[in-house]
Amino acid sequence: MLQQVTEEEIIQEIAGGGEYEREPVPAGRWKGWGSFLGMYAGEHAAGTEFVIGPLFLTAGVSAFDLIIGLLLGNFLAVLSWRFLTAEIAVKYRLTLYYQLEKICGRKLVRYYNVANGILFCFLAGAMITVSATAVGIPLNMEMPQLTDTLPTSGTYIVVVILIGAVISLVAARGYDTVARAANFMSPVIVLAFLACGVVALRQLGVGSLGEFWAIWGEGSEPFPGQIKYTFWHVVIWSWFANAAMHIGMSDLSVFRFARRATAGWTTAAGMYVGHYMAWIAAALLYAVYLRTPEAQAFLTEGLAPTVAPGPLAFNAIGVFGIIAVVLAGWTTANPTIYRAGLAFQAVLPRFSTFWVTILAGTVATVAGLFPAFAMKLLDFVALYGFILAPVGAVIVFQHFFARRTGVVEDYAERRGLGFNPAVFWAWAISFGLFYFISWQFDVFLSFVTLPAWLLCGVLFLLLSRKWQQTAGSLNTPG
Repeated sequence: MLQQVTEEEIIQEIAGGGEYEREPVPAGRWKGWGSFLGMYAGEHAAGTEFVIGPLFLTAGVSAFDLIIGLLLGNFLAVLSWRFLTAEIAVKYRLTLYYQLEKICGRKLVRYYNVANGILFCFLAGAMITVSATAVGIPLNMEMPQLTDTLPTSGTYIVVVILIGAVISLVAARGYDTVARAANFMSPVIVLAFLACGVVALRQLGVGSLGEFWAIWGEGSEPFPGQIKYTFWHVVIWSWFANAAMHIGMSDLSVFRFARRATAGWTTAAGMYVGHYMAWIAAALLYAVYLRTPEAQAFLTEGLAPTVAPGPLAFNAIGVFGIIAVVLAGWTTANPTIYRAGLAFQAVLPRFSTFWVTILAGTVATVAGLFPAFAMKLLDFVALYGFILAPVGAVIVFQHFFARRTGVVEDYAERRGLGFNPAVFWAWAISFGLFYFISWQFDVFLSFVTLPAWLLCGVLFLLLSRKWQQTAGSLNTPG
Protein backbone atom coordinates (compact mmCIF):
# COMPACT_ATOMS: atom_id res chain seq x y z
CA MET A 1 0.00 0.00 0.00
CA LEU A 2 1.91 3.02 1.30
CA GLN A 3 5.50 3.00 0.19
CA GLN A 4 7.80 0.80 2.20
CA VAL A 5 10.95 2.25 0.65
CA THR A 6 12.23 5.57 1.92
CA GLU A 7 13.01 8.50 -0.31
CA GLU A 8 16.68 8.24 0.62
CA GLU A 9 16.74 4.52 -0.25
CA ILE A 10 15.20 5.05 -3.67
CA ILE A 11 17.52 7.93 -4.44
CA GLN A 12 20.61 5.99 -3.41
CA GLU A 13 19.64 2.97 -5.53
CA ILE A 14 18.60 4.91 -8.62
CA ALA A 15 21.07 7.77 -8.53
CA GLY A 16 24.08 5.83 -7.40
CA GLY A 17 24.76 8.00 -4.36
CA GLY A 18 23.83 11.50 -5.54
CA GLU A 19 20.91 12.92 -3.58
CA TYR A 20 20.51 16.40 -5.16
CA GLU A 21 18.24 17.52 -2.31
CA ARG A 22 18.31 21.20 -3.25
CA GLU A 23 19.05 21.17 -6.97
CA PRO A 24 17.60 19.56 -10.11
CA VAL A 25 18.88 16.09 -10.93
CA PRO A 26 21.51 16.44 -13.72
CA ALA A 27 21.04 14.63 -17.03
CA GLY A 28 23.88 12.24 -16.27
CA ARG A 29 21.82 10.72 -13.46
CA TRP A 30 18.59 10.20 -15.36
CA LYS A 31 17.37 6.59 -15.55
CA GLY A 32 15.15 4.59 -17.87
CA TRP A 33 11.87 2.93 -16.92
CA GLY A 34 13.57 -0.33 -15.99
CA SER A 35 15.09 1.28 -12.91
CA PHE A 36 11.62 1.89 -11.50
CA LEU A 37 9.78 -1.29 -12.47
CA GLY A 38 11.17 -3.67 -9.87
CA MET A 39 11.09 -1.03 -7.16
CA TYR A 40 7.36 -0.45 -7.51
CA ALA A 41 6.59 -4.15 -7.92
CA GLY A 42 8.28 -4.95 -4.63
CA GLU A 43 7.36 -2.02 -2.44
CA HIS A 44 3.57 -2.35 -2.77
CA ALA A 45 3.39 -5.96 -1.61
CA ALA A 46 3.83 -5.28 2.09
CA GLY A 47 2.37 -5.87 5.53
CA THR A 48 -0.58 -3.59 4.86
CA GLU A 49 -1.81 -5.93 2.12
CA PHE A 50 -2.33 -8.77 4.62
CA VAL A 51 -4.87 -6.57 6.43
CA ILE A 52 -6.53 -4.70 3.57
CA GLY A 53 -7.64 -7.79 1.63
CA PRO A 54 -9.63 -9.29 4.52
CA LEU A 55 -11.05 -5.90 5.48
CA PHE A 56 -12.72 -5.65 2.06
CA LEU A 57 -14.64 -8.83 2.91
CA THR A 58 -15.74 -7.45 6.26
CA ALA A 59 -17.30 -4.59 4.29
CA GLY A 60 -19.50 -7.08 2.38
CA VAL A 61 -18.08 -6.53 -1.11
CA SER A 62 -19.42 -8.54 -4.05
CA ALA A 63 -17.23 -10.34 -6.58
CA PHE A 64 -17.80 -7.64 -9.20
CA ASP A 65 -17.14 -4.84 -6.72
CA LEU A 66 -13.87 -6.38 -5.58
CA ILE A 67 -12.37 -7.72 -8.80
CA ILE A 68 -13.50 -5.07 -11.29
CA GLY A 69 -13.50 -2.23 -8.76
CA LEU A 70 -9.86 -2.88 -7.86
CA LEU A 71 -8.99 -3.20 -11.54
CA LEU A 72 -10.39 0.27 -12.28
CA GLY A 73 -9.29 2.00 -9.08
CA ASN A 74 -5.69 0.88 -9.42
CA PHE A 75 -5.66 1.98 -13.06
CA LEU A 76 -6.78 5.46 -12.00
CA ALA A 77 -3.90 5.51 -9.52
CA VAL A 78 -1.47 4.61 -12.31
CA LEU A 79 -2.86 7.43 -14.47
CA SER A 80 -2.37 9.86 -11.58
CA TRP A 81 1.27 8.84 -11.21
CA ARG A 82 1.89 8.99 -14.98
CA PHE A 83 0.18 12.25 -15.96
CA LEU A 84 0.58 14.28 -12.76
CA THR A 85 3.48 13.09 -10.60
CA ALA A 86 5.89 11.88 -13.29
CA GLU A 87 5.00 14.74 -15.64
CA ILE A 88 5.84 17.40 -13.06
CA ALA A 89 8.83 15.46 -11.70
CA VAL A 90 10.68 15.39 -15.04
CA LYS A 91 9.85 19.05 -15.65
CA TYR A 92 11.52 20.42 -12.50
CA ARG A 93 13.47 17.37 -11.15
CA LEU A 94 13.19 18.51 -7.52
CA THR A 95 12.24 16.67 -4.33
CA LEU A 96 8.76 17.19 -2.95
CA TYR A 97 10.16 18.99 0.07
CA TYR A 98 12.31 21.46 -1.86
CA GLN A 99 9.54 22.17 -4.36
CA LEU A 100 7.10 22.80 -1.50
CA GLU A 101 9.64 25.02 0.24
CA LYS A 102 9.90 27.21 -2.86
CA ILE A 103 6.10 27.64 -2.93
CA CYS A 104 5.12 27.46 0.75
CA GLY A 105 8.17 28.62 2.67
CA ARG A 106 10.46 26.68 4.96
CA LYS A 107 8.36 27.16 8.12
CA LEU A 108 5.20 25.78 6.53
CA VAL A 109 7.06 22.78 5.15
CA ARG A 110 8.13 21.98 8.71
CA TYR A 111 4.49 21.66 9.75
CA TYR A 112 3.94 19.35 6.79
CA ASN A 113 6.88 17.22 7.96
CA VAL A 114 5.45 16.92 11.46
CA ALA A 115 2.07 15.79 10.10
CA ASN A 116 3.81 13.37 7.77
CA GLY A 117 5.95 11.98 10.57
CA ILE A 118 3.04 11.39 12.94
CA LEU A 119 0.99 9.65 10.25
CA PHE A 120 4.01 7.51 9.35
CA CYS A 121 4.29 6.47 13.01
CA PHE A 122 0.65 5.40 13.12
CA LEU A 123 1.10 3.35 9.94
CA ALA A 124 4.24 1.75 11.36
CA GLY A 125 2.32 0.97 14.55
CA ALA A 126 -0.31 -0.88 12.50
CA MET A 127 2.46 -2.94 10.90
CA ILE A 128 3.97 -3.77 14.29
CA THR A 129 0.53 -5.12 15.18
CA VAL A 130 0.57 -7.19 11.97
CA SER A 131 3.92 -8.77 12.86
CA ALA A 132 2.73 -9.36 16.43
CA THR A 133 -0.18 -11.50 15.19
CA ALA A 134 2.37 -13.88 13.64
CA VAL A 135 4.90 -13.91 16.49
CA GLY A 136 2.04 -14.54 18.93
CA ILE A 137 0.93 -17.81 17.29
CA PRO A 138 3.42 -20.14 19.06
CA LEU A 139 2.79 -18.16 22.26
CA ASN A 140 -0.96 -18.87 22.04
CA MET A 141 -1.55 -15.12 22.19
CA GLU A 142 -5.11 -13.80 22.16
CA MET A 143 -5.53 -12.18 18.73
CA PRO A 144 -7.01 -8.70 18.36
CA GLN A 145 -10.56 -8.52 17.00
CA LEU A 146 -11.97 -6.03 14.51
CA THR A 147 -13.63 -4.06 17.29
CA ASP A 148 -10.65 -4.06 19.68
CA THR A 149 -9.05 -0.76 20.58
CA LEU A 150 -7.00 -1.59 23.68
CA PRO A 151 -4.29 -4.28 24.06
CA THR A 152 -5.82 -7.75 24.24
CA SER A 153 -3.44 -9.31 26.78
CA GLY A 154 -0.16 -9.01 28.61
CA THR A 155 1.46 -11.29 26.05
CA TYR A 156 0.33 -8.97 23.27
CA ILE A 157 1.89 -5.97 25.04
CA VAL A 158 5.23 -7.74 25.52
CA VAL A 159 5.34 -8.98 21.91
CA VAL A 160 4.54 -5.54 20.49
CA ILE A 161 7.15 -3.81 22.67
CA LEU A 162 9.86 -6.32 21.70
CA ILE A 163 9.05 -6.09 17.98
CA GLY A 164 8.90 -2.31 18.16
CA ALA A 165 12.25 -2.14 19.94
CA VAL A 166 13.99 -4.34 17.37
CA ILE A 167 12.48 -2.47 14.42
CA SER A 168 13.36 0.92 15.92
CA LEU A 169 16.98 -0.04 16.59
CA VAL A 170 17.43 -1.40 13.06
CA ALA A 171 15.83 1.70 11.55
CA ALA A 172 18.03 3.93 13.70
CA ARG A 173 21.14 2.30 12.25
CA GLY A 174 20.40 4.21 9.09
CA TYR A 175 19.48 3.90 5.47
CA ASP A 176 21.95 1.15 4.49
CA THR A 177 20.56 -1.36 6.98
CA VAL A 178 16.97 -0.54 6.08
CA ALA A 179 17.66 -0.81 2.35
CA ARG A 180 19.37 -4.19 2.57
CA ALA A 181 16.54 -5.63 4.66
CA ALA A 182 13.78 -4.38 2.33
CA ASN A 183 15.53 -5.54 -0.85
CA PHE A 184 16.19 -9.01 0.57
CA MET A 185 12.71 -9.60 1.92
CA SER A 186 10.45 -8.13 -0.79
CA PRO A 187 10.68 -11.09 -3.24
CA VAL A 188 9.95 -13.52 -0.38
CA ILE A 189 6.82 -11.56 0.55
CA VAL A 190 5.53 -11.45 -3.06
CA LEU A 191 6.05 -15.22 -3.35
CA ALA A 192 4.22 -15.73 -0.06
CA PHE A 193 1.18 -13.77 -1.27
CA LEU A 194 1.06 -15.84 -4.45
CA ALA A 195 1.41 -19.07 -2.51
CA CYS A 196 -1.31 -18.03 -0.08
CA GLY A 197 -3.67 -17.28 -2.95
CA VAL A 198 -3.04 -20.62 -4.68
CA VAL A 199 -3.40 -22.63 -1.47
CA ALA A 200 -6.55 -20.74 -0.47
CA LEU A 201 -8.13 -21.50 -3.85
CA ARG A 202 -7.47 -25.19 -3.31
CA GLN A 203 -8.86 -25.07 0.21
CA LEU A 204 -11.99 -23.40 -1.16
CA GLY A 205 -12.32 -26.09 -3.83
CA VAL A 206 -12.15 -23.60 -6.69
CA GLY A 207 -11.77 -25.28 -10.08
CA SER A 208 -13.17 -22.72 -12.49
CA LEU A 209 -13.65 -19.00 -12.97
CA GLY A 210 -17.31 -19.35 -12.08
CA GLU A 211 -16.46 -20.98 -8.75
CA PHE A 212 -13.87 -18.28 -8.08
CA TRP A 213 -16.48 -15.59 -8.80
CA ALA A 214 -18.95 -17.34 -6.50
CA ILE A 215 -16.68 -16.95 -3.46
CA TRP A 216 -17.98 -13.41 -2.98
CA GLY A 217 -21.05 -13.67 -5.21
CA GLU A 218 -23.40 -10.73 -4.77
CA GLY A 219 -21.73 -9.68 -1.56
CA SER A 220 -23.14 -9.68 1.95
CA GLU A 221 -24.08 -7.42 4.80
CA PRO A 222 -21.03 -5.77 6.42
CA PHE A 223 -19.73 -7.24 9.64
CA PRO A 224 -20.60 -5.49 12.92
CA GLY A 225 -18.90 -2.12 13.16
CA GLN A 226 -18.09 -1.96 9.41
CA ILE A 227 -19.73 0.01 6.62
CA LYS A 228 -21.03 -1.51 3.39
CA TYR A 229 -18.61 -1.15 0.46
CA THR A 230 -20.12 -0.78 -2.99
CA PHE A 231 -18.37 -0.78 -6.36
CA TRP A 232 -17.58 2.92 -6.02
CA HIS A 233 -16.21 2.52 -2.50
CA VAL A 234 -13.71 -0.01 -3.83
CA VAL A 235 -12.81 2.09 -6.89
CA ILE A 236 -12.32 5.38 -5.07
CA TRP A 237 -10.60 3.87 -2.03
CA SER A 238 -8.10 1.90 -4.15
CA TRP A 239 -7.45 4.99 -6.30
CA PHE A 240 -6.61 7.10 -3.26
CA ALA A 241 -4.90 4.46 -1.11
CA ASN A 242 -1.65 6.09 -2.22
CA ALA A 243 -3.07 9.58 -2.67
CA ALA A 244 -0.21 11.16 -0.74
CA MET A 245 2.25 9.60 -3.17
CA HIS A 246 0.63 10.51 -6.51
CA ILE A 247 -1.83 13.43 -6.33
CA GLY A 248 -0.07 14.43 -3.11
CA MET A 249 3.20 14.56 -5.11
CA SER A 250 5.40 12.66 -2.63
CA ASP A 251 6.82 10.59 -5.49
CA LEU A 252 8.27 13.66 -7.16
CA SER A 253 11.34 12.66 -5.17
CA VAL A 254 11.41 9.34 -7.03
CA PHE A 255 10.47 10.28 -10.59
CA ARG A 256 12.79 13.29 -10.75
CA PHE A 257 15.39 10.70 -11.78
CA ALA A 258 13.28 9.39 -14.68
CA ARG A 259 14.52 10.09 -18.20
CA ARG A 260 10.96 10.57 -19.42
CA ALA A 261 7.53 10.89 -17.83
CA THR A 262 6.55 7.54 -19.38
CA ALA A 263 8.39 5.94 -16.43
CA GLY A 264 5.20 6.70 -14.51
CA TRP A 265 3.61 3.67 -16.16
CA THR A 266 5.90 1.40 -14.10
CA THR A 267 3.69 2.05 -11.08
CA ALA A 268 1.30 -0.46 -12.67
CA ALA A 269 3.68 -3.18 -11.46
CA GLY A 270 3.05 -2.11 -7.88
CA MET A 271 -0.68 -1.67 -8.32
CA TYR A 272 -1.31 -5.03 -9.97
CA VAL A 273 1.21 -7.11 -8.02
CA GLY A 274 0.55 -5.59 -4.60
CA HIS A 275 -2.75 -3.78 -4.74
CA TYR A 276 -4.49 -6.36 -6.92
CA MET A 277 -2.91 -9.80 -6.62
CA ALA A 278 -1.87 -9.40 -2.99
CA TRP A 279 -5.17 -7.88 -1.82
CA ILE A 280 -7.19 -10.60 -3.53
CA ALA A 281 -4.86 -13.33 -2.21
CA ALA A 282 -5.27 -11.98 1.33
CA ALA A 283 -9.04 -11.81 0.83
CA LEU A 284 -9.00 -15.47 -0.22
CA LEU A 285 -7.21 -16.36 3.03
CA TYR A 286 -10.00 -14.69 4.96
CA ALA A 287 -12.64 -16.45 2.86
CA VAL A 288 -11.11 -19.76 3.94
CA TYR A 289 -11.12 -18.70 7.58
CA LEU A 290 -14.77 -17.61 7.45
CA ARG A 291 -15.73 -21.23 6.76
CA THR A 292 -14.09 -22.51 9.95
CA PRO A 293 -16.14 -23.35 13.08
CA GLU A 294 -14.32 -20.61 14.99
CA ALA A 295 -15.36 -17.91 12.52
CA GLN A 296 -18.90 -19.24 12.30
CA ALA A 297 -19.15 -19.11 16.07
CA PHE A 298 -18.21 -15.42 15.99
CA LEU A 299 -20.85 -14.74 13.34
CA THR A 300 -23.49 -16.68 15.23
CA GLU A 301 -22.90 -14.45 18.26
CA GLY A 302 -23.18 -11.34 16.07
CA LEU A 303 -19.45 -10.62 16.30
CA ALA A 304 -16.92 -9.94 13.54
CA PRO A 305 -14.31 -12.71 13.11
CA THR A 306 -10.72 -11.59 13.55
CA VAL A 307 -8.70 -10.46 10.55
CA ALA A 308 -5.36 -11.11 12.29
CA PRO A 309 -2.93 -11.83 9.41
CA GLY A 310 -0.71 -14.26 11.32
CA PRO A 311 -3.27 -17.02 11.87
CA LEU A 312 -4.71 -16.55 8.35
CA ALA A 313 -1.33 -17.08 6.68
CA PHE A 314 -0.37 -19.88 9.07
CA ASN A 315 -3.54 -21.80 8.26
CA ALA A 316 -2.69 -21.59 4.55
CA ILE A 317 1.07 -22.16 4.27
CA GLY A 318 2.19 -23.04 7.79
CA VAL A 319 5.44 -21.71 9.25
CA PHE A 320 6.28 -19.98 5.96
CA GLY A 321 3.11 -17.95 6.49
CA ILE A 322 4.27 -16.84 9.95
CA ILE A 323 7.64 -15.82 8.52
CA ALA A 324 6.01 -13.97 5.62
CA VAL A 325 3.70 -11.96 7.89
CA VAL A 326 6.54 -11.04 10.24
CA LEU A 327 8.70 -9.95 7.31
CA ALA A 328 5.85 -8.08 5.62
CA GLY A 329 5.05 -6.10 8.74
CA TRP A 330 8.72 -5.59 9.50
CA THR A 331 9.71 -4.34 6.03
CA THR A 332 6.86 -1.83 6.10
CA ALA A 333 7.33 -0.59 9.66
CA ASN A 334 11.11 -0.39 9.49
CA PRO A 335 11.60 2.16 6.67
CA THR A 336 8.40 3.94 7.70
CA ILE A 337 9.89 4.62 11.13
CA TYR A 338 13.13 5.73 9.46
CA ARG A 339 11.20 8.11 7.22
CA ALA A 340 9.21 9.44 10.18
CA GLY A 341 12.48 10.12 11.99
CA LEU A 342 13.75 12.17 9.07
CA ALA A 343 10.51 14.15 9.06
CA PHE A 344 10.85 14.86 12.79
CA GLN A 345 14.45 15.94 12.33
CA ALA A 346 13.22 18.91 10.30
CA VAL A 347 11.78 20.37 13.52
CA LEU A 348 14.40 18.88 15.86
CA PRO A 349 17.61 19.66 13.97
CA ARG A 350 19.81 19.51 17.07
CA PHE A 351 19.03 15.82 17.55
CA SER A 352 20.91 13.18 15.59
CA THR A 353 19.15 10.95 13.06
CA PHE A 354 19.62 8.05 15.47
CA TRP A 355 17.68 9.68 18.31
CA VAL A 356 14.85 11.12 16.24
CA THR A 357 14.41 7.67 14.71
CA ILE A 358 14.28 6.14 18.18
CA LEU A 359 11.66 8.76 19.06
CA ALA A 360 9.63 7.83 15.97
CA GLY A 361 9.98 4.14 16.81
CA THR A 362 8.76 4.75 20.34
CA VAL A 363 5.67 6.58 19.05
CA ALA A 364 5.04 3.78 16.54
CA THR A 365 5.40 1.10 19.21
CA VAL A 366 2.91 2.86 21.47
CA ALA A 367 0.53 3.08 18.50
CA GLY A 368 1.06 -0.65 17.87
CA LEU A 369 -0.24 -1.42 21.35
CA PHE A 370 -3.64 -0.22 20.16
CA PRO A 371 -4.88 -2.70 17.52
CA ALA A 372 -7.46 -0.22 16.22
CA PHE A 373 -4.82 1.27 13.88
CA ALA A 374 -4.51 -2.09 12.11
CA MET A 375 -8.12 -3.21 12.43
CA LYS A 376 -9.36 0.14 11.03
CA LEU A 377 -6.67 0.37 8.37
CA LEU A 378 -9.13 1.15 5.56
CA ASP A 379 -10.34 4.18 7.50
CA PHE A 380 -6.82 5.26 8.47
CA VAL A 381 -5.50 5.08 4.91
CA ALA A 382 -8.47 7.14 3.71
CA LEU A 383 -7.72 9.77 6.39
CA TYR A 384 -3.99 9.75 5.58
CA GLY A 385 -4.62 10.52 1.92
CA PHE A 386 -7.30 13.08 2.72
CA ILE A 387 -4.95 15.07 4.97
CA LEU A 388 -1.85 15.05 2.75
CA ALA A 389 -3.16 14.90 -0.83
CA PRO A 390 -4.43 18.53 -1.01
CA VAL A 391 -0.89 19.77 -0.42
CA GLY A 392 0.04 18.21 -3.75
CA ALA A 393 -2.70 20.21 -5.45
CA VAL A 394 -0.68 23.36 -4.75
CA ILE A 395 2.19 22.00 -6.88
CA VAL A 396 -0.11 20.69 -9.62
CA PHE A 397 -2.15 23.86 -9.96
CA GLN A 398 0.93 26.05 -9.96
CA HIS A 399 2.44 23.92 -12.74
CA PHE A 400 -0.60 23.90 -15.01
CA PHE A 401 -2.40 27.15 -14.21
CA ALA A 402 -0.15 29.73 -12.50
CA ARG A 403 0.87 31.60 -15.64
CA ARG A 404 -2.65 31.51 -17.09
CA THR A 405 -4.06 33.09 -13.92
CA GLY A 406 -1.30 35.62 -13.36
CA VAL A 407 0.08 33.92 -10.25
CA VAL A 408 3.81 34.24 -9.56
CA GLU A 409 5.44 30.81 -9.36
CA ASP A 410 7.58 29.78 -6.37
CA TYR A 411 6.38 32.90 -4.57
CA ALA A 412 7.84 32.08 -1.14
CA GLU A 413 11.32 31.68 -2.57
CA ARG A 414 11.08 34.87 -4.64
CA ARG A 415 9.79 36.96 -1.74
CA GLY A 416 11.89 35.28 0.91
CA LEU A 417 8.78 34.13 2.80
CA GLY A 418 8.99 31.47 5.47
CA PHE A 419 5.23 31.03 5.55
CA ASN A 420 2.96 31.49 2.52
CA PRO A 421 -0.57 32.11 3.90
CA ALA A 422 -2.19 31.34 0.53
CA VAL A 423 -1.04 27.72 0.81
CA PHE A 424 -2.04 27.33 4.44
CA TRP A 425 -5.54 28.75 4.07
CA ALA A 426 -6.18 26.87 0.82
CA TRP A 427 -5.40 23.61 2.62
CA ALA A 428 -7.18 24.52 5.88
CA ILE A 429 -10.42 25.60 4.19
CA SER A 430 -10.58 22.61 1.83
CA PHE A 431 -9.72 20.16 4.62
CA GLY A 432 -12.12 21.70 7.13
CA LEU A 433 -15.06 22.00 4.73
CA PHE A 434 -14.94 18.49 3.34
CA TYR A 435 -14.08 16.82 6.63
CA PHE A 436 -17.16 18.51 8.08
CA ILE A 437 -19.24 17.26 5.16
CA SER A 438 -17.92 13.73 5.67
CA TRP A 439 -18.60 13.83 9.41
CA GLN A 440 -21.93 15.67 9.37
CA PHE A 441 -23.53 13.77 6.48
CA ASP A 442 -21.76 10.43 6.98
CA VAL A 443 -20.02 10.59 3.60
CA PHE A 444 -17.25 8.06 2.94
CA LEU A 445 -14.04 10.05 3.43
CA SER A 446 -12.37 8.85 0.23
CA PHE A 447 -15.35 10.25 -1.71
CA VAL A 448 -14.40 13.80 -0.68
CA THR A 449 -10.63 13.47 -1.20
CA LEU A 450 -10.79 14.55 -4.85
CA PRO A 451 -13.16 17.49 -4.20
CA ALA A 452 -10.91 18.64 -1.35
CA TRP A 453 -7.86 18.35 -3.62
CA LEU A 454 -9.52 20.36 -6.39
CA LEU A 455 -10.79 23.04 -4.01
CA CYS A 456 -7.36 23.41 -2.43
CA GLY A 457 -5.79 23.96 -5.85
CA VAL A 458 -8.39 26.54 -6.89
CA LEU A 459 -8.20 28.40 -3.56
CA PHE A 460 -4.41 28.45 -3.78
CA LEU A 461 -4.61 30.24 -7.13
CA LEU A 462 -7.30 32.69 -6.01
CA LEU A 463 -5.67 33.54 -2.69
CA SER A 464 -2.21 33.74 -4.25
CA ARG A 465 -3.43 36.15 -6.92
CA LYS A 466 -5.16 38.34 -4.30
CA TRP A 467 -2.25 38.49 -1.85
CA GLN A 468 0.41 38.83 -4.52
CA GLN A 469 -1.41 41.82 -6.00
CA THR A 470 -1.70 43.33 -2.53
CA ALA A 471 2.00 42.76 -1.81
CA GLY A 472 2.98 44.39 -5.07
CA SER A 473 6.50 44.15 -6.44
CA LEU A 474 8.61 41.07 -5.81
CA ASN A 475 11.38 43.38 -4.76
CA THR A 476 9.41 44.38 -1.69
CA PRO A 477 10.79 42.61 1.43
CA GLY A 478 8.62 39.66 2.51
